[in-house]
Amino acid sequence: MKLLHIGDLHIGKRVFECSMLEEQKEVLRQIIAIIKKEKPFVVLLAGDVYDKGVPSAEAVELFDEFLTELSKTSSNVLLISGNHDSPERLHFGSRIFREQGIFIAGTFEGQLQKATLEDELGTVNFYLLPYIKPSAVRPYFLDKEIKNYEDAVRSILEAEEIIESERNVILAHQFVTASGKVPERCESEILSVGGVDQIDAGLFSKFDYVALGHLHGAQKIGRETVRYAGSVLKYSFSEINHKKSVTMIELGKKGEVEIQLIALPFQRDFREIKGPLEELIKPEIVSCGNAEDYLSVILTDEEPIADPLGKLRSRYPNVMRLTFENRKNSGWKPEWSESPENLTKKEPMTLFEDFFFLQNGSKMTEQQRMLMKDLFRKTLGGDQ
Repeated sequence: MKLLHIGDLHIGKRVFECSMLEEQKEVLRQIIAIIKKEKPFVVLLAGDVYDKGVPSAEAVELFDEFLTELSKTSSNVLLISGNHDSPERLHFGSRIFREQGIFIAGTFEGQLQKATLEDELGTVNFYLLPYIKPSAVRPYFLDKEIKNYEDAVRSILEAEEIIESERNVILAHQFVTASGKVPERCESEILSVGGVDQIDAGLFSKFDYVALGHLHGAQKIGRETVRYAGSVLKYSFSEINHKKSVTMIELGKKGEVEIQLIALPFQRDFREIKGPLEELIKPEIVSCGNAEDYLSVILTDEEPIADPLGKLRSRYPNVMRLTFENRKNSGWKPEWSESPENLTKKEPMTLFEDFFFLQNGSKMTEQQRMLMKDLFRKTLGGDQ
């Protein structure tokens, strides 16, 4: 049985206030093309369909188009909610969808949803575990002490009668680790404090394949058959080196699993460039890469620059982030960045000096300081 594993679509996401909807339309079109070519028996979508619990109308419309195209293929579809999704909204209409071969587990209602499908080799049992928190699980297991996420998942799995002689697959959207080893993470994921959401991969030992969502880098956790599909697009500059893909699984006889990653091409990449402004905007430098890429720019100019962002965007229209790095600010940080809890204690002039530095990459001159002090005196009164 051939399976296609994807996750973390994050439809409707904005990166540095830039909408990714057009890129998402294109990547979903590519995924449909892969499905039509590879003809998987099942498509597994492991959560974070949307980026927000209340998605925009445009995001809902795009996912509707994607599901409609999926329904036109011969593939069954199994999907679960992630921590970014609204479980109830995603679960709506799931009974009707099930008749069309689309199995949706948005909410947890005391036990795992199960879909049993067959191929020429026999039965494959698919278990759907949407994103859960301990508080949502405790009411169903009053006889168990559920202190954390791992206790919650363990209680759910122990309550299931899993036939180990048959082939079993589970979808889950949790932070799964292997013997305490933390997988690769990136800044676009929601981080927890203290690791209370960690779940050991050993809990899934009865499953032939574990289709995970939640982390944005495609990777195995412990054994080869416990895998995060990764996000289908890059959603932060910490993902610059990621190779986005879909995961193709071939389930043979019990214990026989083959895995292949199929790359997802994209029109715009995430890149970082660094140097003096005048160098970066030279035609020969601009032409070294796709000028339409999403960029993080580090300017190394020593002197203040008028409208650096405007000048950069005249050559690179999709600059998302601009920072400064030079000898003047090396080793120096504005006070508020080191102690944000003390913001209200700072004088307005001190806060403005920090803001000026962040915007211009250099400290204010004495003349500039005197000008601002005079303005503060006139507007706020007193000696600022």
